Amino acid sequence: MAMQPDEVLAILRETGVIREGHFLLTSGMHSDRFLLLAQVLQYPRHAERLCREMAEPFREAGVEVVVGPAVGGIILAYEVARALGARAIFAEKVEGGGMALRRGFQLRPGERVLVVEDAISTGGSVRKVLDAIAPFGPEVVGVSALVDRTGGQVDFGVPTRAVLTLSVPAWPPEACPLCRAGVELVRPKG
Repeated sequence: MAMQPDEVLAILRETGVIREGHFLLTSGMHSDRFLLLAQVLQYPRHAERLCREMAEPFREAGVEVVVGPAVGGIILAYEVARALGARAIFAEKVEGGGMALRRGFQLRPGERVLVVEDAISTGGSVRKVLDAIAPFGPEVVGVSALVDRTGGQVDFGVPTRAVLTLSVPAWPPEACPLCRAGVELVRPKG
């Protein structure tokens, strides 16, 4: 049976994922809430259950490889791949701001790929993974996220599903009300 949003939120709260304050997101945007999803992934029972939820919408898609961005997507890729009986790989940051497959990871042309992400804020990391795998010519069957912070507003051109969808505000620094109010900016991953 599919997890209900309140169940997912309870797990995220219990494990300290949801933070409130003034945060600098990876995208450069500012927000009053940050989801430190690594906190929930340190508990294998939660990681397994949440990743099964991520896999479920793609169970019949014939996924052969699950790709996540390093570092946040490595555990997700592994657990989702395990749930789907697929292979798990990850893309790493490279000089210049993009991502690439390294460590001998490759894809075959036409190989059916699912891209996973912990949280979608602007979609930048997912787009970098899609760009990294494009030269291999895979068939991307979808994107699966643990949390979509955009309320479903990001379009990757493939089916996109999230275990939990939230509408969390994010502002460019020059329009941030928290900056104007003098609230200290925190780099939560730092």
